[in-house]
Amino acid sequence: MNKAENSTDKLPREFAVEVVTKLRSDGFEALWAGGCVRDQLIGIEPKDYDVATNATPEQVILLFGKHKTVPVGVSFGVVMVLGPTRAHGQVEVATFRADGEYLDGRRPSAVSFCSSEEDAKRRDFTINGMFFDPVSEEVIDFVGGKQDLQAGVVRAIGDPVARFTEDKLRMLRAVRFASTYKFELDPATATAIKTLGSELVQVSAERIAQELRRMFAHRTRAVSLKQLYATGLIGVLFPALLKASSVATASDEYIEQVCQHISRLQIESFETTFAAIMSALFHKESPDVLGSSQSLIDECRALRLSNEETTSICWLAAHVVICSDSRHLPLHVIKPMLHDPRRDLLLDLLESNVNESTVASENAAFLRSYREQASAGDLNPEPFIDGRDLKNLGITPGPVFKELLTTIRNEQLDEQILTREQAFQRLRELHPTESS
Repeated sequence: MNKAENSTDKLPREFAVEVVTKLRSDGFEALWAGGCVRDQLIGIEPKDYDVATNATPEQVILLFGKHKTVPVGVSFGVVMVLGPTRAHGQVEVATFRADGEYLDGRRPSAVSFCSSEEDAKRRDFTINGMFFDPVSEEVIDFVGGKQDLQAGVVRAIGDPVARFTEDKLRMLRAVRFASTYKFELDPATATAIKTLGSELVQVSAERIAQELRRMFAHRTRAVSLKQLYATGLIGVLFPALLKASSVATASDEYIEQVCQHISRLQIESFETTFAAIMSALFHKESPDVLGSSQSLIDECRALRLSNEETTSICWLAAHVVICSDSRHLPLHVIKPMLHDPRRDLLLDLLESNVNESTVASENAAFLRSYREQASAGDLNPEPFIDGRDLKNLGITPGPVFKELLTTIRNEQLDEQILTREQAFQRLRELHPTESS
């Protein structure tokens, strides 16, 4: 089993070598490029492989065949070459290119094909600008990436102001790379981010959200938050957050507190981290125990997060407040909460925030213990009565209908009603006229 798995794991690399070899056999230059070079030099197995070549997109398609290629970005010289099986993956093959003027802070208005050296110099960071020859196993480095990789530095290629002016999202990417690999930001690169940070708003919310997902779902999430704060990007991304946090404490104090909190999270989850970071917004409005903070919802919507992500973040934030005195919560609150699919995220969030508080620690321990001892049937027993029972008794659907079902269900979960017969008796007490 292990041998088979190891063999399968090697298939993407073998296919990436095969793509390079085939291009060269047809007279083209071909090298691995970008992230896969960076990762393997760090000692991380690349998740995917990119190939840079002097072959045009049309030549790549002709060489590998129309059925094995997908022209994902021909205008930018990019073709996806499909492996023989799903396990082999796919390799992005891009023609060496030089970019024209960036007019929208995102992508060049035009591209021209060029040499490998020119291609390297138009990339974002030196650690991403290296090439690798998988046949001779030689690193081709025109930008000093290998030296920066060894020194643990994220440095923009050339003029950092020019690089970030071309594509504003690169500022967030610089923070992510520095945080993920626990590198330092080159001083000139960091200064450029502070100078141009306000222009990050020109980037689409979807692209920003994707970078934040990758940062906050990673174990170095706390480092990312510190870097976002140090570079001033946190204030650009979430101005309402620092405003809310400054009500009770200085912003830097709040950020340090949150960093300590999220560094203790055990589950790598974007939603949990985001809920923890945004807790100041939630508390600012003092919502009721089952309510939601409109400010928090607004932040999620501003990032174009999915409905599922938004619901989960708000659920987590609300239930952290609910659980501030979990040992005295009624069972009809505890049981549905611990039966919810997001319960492990909630428990992780609670346990990571105990710090020096004995009460918080006891609350988290109580819920964890209850969850481990209770079965699914204990947490979510079959209801004793449902809507059909009420209709059979002549109760008309409406607000009272829902209120009766909720009351009976809560008392069942609170273990005050133990049988179906007791449920009907309680129903007659609550609604004697229609149920008699």
